[in-house]
Amino acid sequence: MDATFTAEQDEIRRTLRELLAKRCGPGEVRSAVRTAHGYDATLWRQLAQELGLPGLTLAQEYGGAGCGPVEHAIACEETGRALLPSPLLATAALAAPLIAAVGTEAQRAALLPRIAAGELTAALAVPGGSLSAALGLTGDTTGGAWAGGGRAGGVQARQGAQGWRLYGEAAQVLDGHSAGLLLVAAHAGGFPCSRTLLFLVRADEGTGLVRTRQTSLDETRSPARVELRDTAAELLGADDTADVAGPAGALAAVGRTAAVALAAEAVGAASGALDRTVAHVKAREQFGRAIGSFQAVKHRLADLYVRVQAARSAAYYAAWDPAAGGLALAQALEALRITTAEAVQLHGGIGFTWEHEAHLYFKRAAGDELLFGPVHRLRDHAAEQAGLFAPDVRGRRRGQGTEPTARVEVAV
Repeated sequence: MDATFTAEQDEIRRTLRELLAKRCGPGEVRSAVRTAHGYDATLWRQLAQELGLPGLTLAQEYGGAGCGPVEHAIACEETGRALLPSPLLATAALAAPLIAAVGTEAQRAALLPRIAAGELTAALAVPGGSLSAALGLTGDTTGGAWAGGGRAGGVQARQGAQGWRLYGEAAQVLDGHSAGLLLVAAHAGGFPCSRTLLFLVRADEGTGLVRTRQTSLDETRSPARVELRDTAAELLGADDTADVAGPAGALAAVGRTAAVALAAEAVGAASGALDRTVAHVKAREQFGRAIGSFQAVKHRLADLYVRVQAARSAAYYAAWDPAAGGLALAQALEALRITTAEAVQLHGGIGFTWEHEAHLYFKRAAGDELLFGPVHRLRDHAAEQAGLFAPDVRGRRRGQGTEPTARVEVAV
C-alpha cells in the first residue's frame, strides 16, 4: 500500500480548499443553512459544474469522473473542514451508489448523469429512525428490522393496477425536504411474507408526498420528516431480479463506503476546529504573553494533534480497505467530539457564547454521533463482524448468559 497522495489528489485538495475558503466561511455557513434548501444552491452548482464533486466516484459512462474512494475521502475531508452545508453526503455517498448497485440500466442512465451534473439531488429515506443500522454500521441489515417492521410499521408498499403505492413515514431523512428524488425503503408482500425493497419517489411527480424540514442540533445538516400517503413509486431494480432478501446487501456495501466518507468528513471538521484553536491561542494574550506559549496549553494541543492525525490515518486506510470503515468512523467521531470540546474550552469565555464559530464544530460533532453512532456501538458491531468474541462471550456481554456473575468487594 502506497500512502502517498498523487499529484492529481493533491490538486483536488488544493482547489477545493481554496474555493471553500473564499465561499464558505462561518458567516456564509450560517446564511446558507437559513435558506429554503438549507445550503447555498449557487455554490453547489459551482462545485458540480467546475469540480464535478457529486459525480466524483460515478463511472465515466454516466458523466462521472470515475475516481476512487481516496479522492472521495479527500473531497469529504475538505468539505468537513469548512462545515459545508450541501447535499453531497445524501446524494453522492448514499443515494447514487445505491442506484448504481441496484437500479436497472434504464434507471442508471436516466438518473446518474443528472446527479453527476448537479441537476438532481437525492436522499435516502429509511423508516425506523436509525440510518446507521440500515447501513450495517451498528447492526445487521438482514431481516429488515431496521426498516420499521411489524404489520403497520415503517413504510408499506402495495402493487396495484397503477403500479406501486407507498404508505407510511420516515424521519431524520438527510436533505429530504429539498431532494428531487427520494429512495425509500418499504415493506412489500404483506405481513406474512414481508420483504424490504427500495423505491424511487420523484418529488415533482409524487402526489400524497408531504415533506417537513425538522429542527436539528447541527444546523449544517438538514433532516426532514417524509410522509407518504398513497404515493406513486417505482421499484429500484427490475421486478424479476429483485432479491428476495431485499436490498440489505447493497445497503451494507454502501454503508462501508459511506463510513469512509463520514470518517474523512469528521477528520476534516476536527482539523478545522484545531486549526482555528491554534490560531486563537497564538493571538490571545494573558499575563503579557500569548496563551499558546504556556506549557499546559501546548500539551493539550499536542494531544489533539496526535488524535486527529491518528483518525486521519484510519480514515485513509479505510478508503483503501472499506471493511475497516466502521472502526475508522468510530475513531474519527471520537476525535471530533474531543477536539471540538477542547476547542470550546481553549477559546475561553468567548468560546462558550452560542454565536461563536466553535459551536458550529461542536454541534457537528454531537449531531454526527447521534446520526451515525454512538461510537461504542460502531466498535461493538465491528468487533462482532471480525469475530473477536466467541458466541458464548457475546451472549454474556449482552446479558444472555446463565452463569452467575461474581461480586467483588473492595475494602477501603
